Amino acid sequence: MIISPCISICKTDPKTGYCYGCGRDNEEKKLWKIEDTNDTWKNKNLLDIQKRLSGWQLESFKESYKHKIENGISLFKKNLINK
Repeated sequence: MIISPCISICKTDPKTGYCYGCGRDNEEKKLWKIEDTNDTWKNKNLLDIQKRLSGWQLESFKESYKHKIENGISLFKKNLINK
């Protein structure tokens, strides 16, 4: 099972249409939720996302997504809980 790239920072850039947190557009977000979406597409989408992001945004995504995979929760949600 491939974990969704959502890192709980759900704001869309009005210029690009991509989410500031995960780098996906709305159509990609929908496809991740469809049970029949295959792992090949998901793996390609993860690569596409990382090509869209750069600098601090890419580093933040990588760190939070890794934390989500290892701990079941994004860093953003973890920080909300710990407040």
